Amino acid sequence: MIQRKTKEKLGLLLGLVGVVCFSLTLPSTRVAVEYFGTTIVGLGRTVFAAILVAVVLIVRKEKLPSLLQFKSLFIVAFGAVLGFPLLTSWAMESLPVSHGAVEVALLPLATAGFAMFRGGEIPSLKFWISSIIGSLAVIIYALHLGFGGLQFADLAILASVLILGLSYAEGGRLAKELGSWQVIAWAIMIGAPFFIVPVGLNLTTEMIHAPIHAWVSFIYLAVVSQFLAYVAWYSGMSMGGIARVSQIQYLQPFLMILFATVFLDESITFFTLVIAVIVVFSVILGKNAPVSKKRSLLEKN
Repeated sequence: MIQRKTKEKLGLLLGLVGVVCFSLTLPSTRVAVEYFGTTIVGLGRTVFAAILVAVVLIVRKEKLPSLLQFKSLFIVAFGAVLGFPLLTSWAMESLPVSHGAVEVALLPLATAGFAMFRGGEIPSLKFWISSIIGSLAVIIYALHLGFGGLQFADLAILASVLILGLSYAEGGRLAKELGSWQVIAWAIMIGAPFFIVPVGLNLTTEMIHAPIHAWVSFIYLAVVSQFLAYVAWYSGMSMGGIARVSQIQYLQPFLMILFATVFLDESITFFTLVIAVIVVFSVILGKNAPVSKKRSLLEKN
């Protein structure tokens, strides 16, 4: 009993570490993209992370996934390795981190939605209502800051949330058979070879002279955000329970806003905090909404 409780506490701690690490992703991206550009920050982090991941996979003598597992890994790679990093890197060139944090707060809801559909479940009315409330709050917020119109950067963030939500849902399903951190590790190894050429074409000698804080931000994105944060997050959920540990994710938008204030001197308005609270509340309602299984033709008869 004591050992189980200790394991659960360690799981919660690892989950918190993962969320804190993910919360520093947008602030780090905002800093790095100013000096290295969208392609290097969005795709270069994966190429850099692949070196570390390859060493870990070789040392641990991990076996190759099956062909069927590789199909799911391509979906994970499309979201976690390509779509989210690239779209958020582009968006962070023009959006404040606090702005992006409010929109990224919809991620748990997007993940839950895709997980339901992938699992053959039918979302309840409560899920759809909470989804509409959260989405409308984000759109109103984006329109307010965009002076009456959605910016392309807002659309990029929202698209990245949907893509990553699908990736998370597929990764969560695959982790049951492949292993938790192994999912993101193999996804990185799948994506990295395709990114070498575009990253190489965008390298310039001026990047060598980028300030230390830009390099620290980029290395953080490659080593922590792209890999180690996932290790902590997935390990935490496996030890402390998915349902329990995943609740910590509700802290993420507020931590992002806090880090944006501390490290980037962004001014946070009361309106931003109110919208963040509304979005997180809608996500909590949506994730806890009841679902029903789709009935097969055999069951109907």
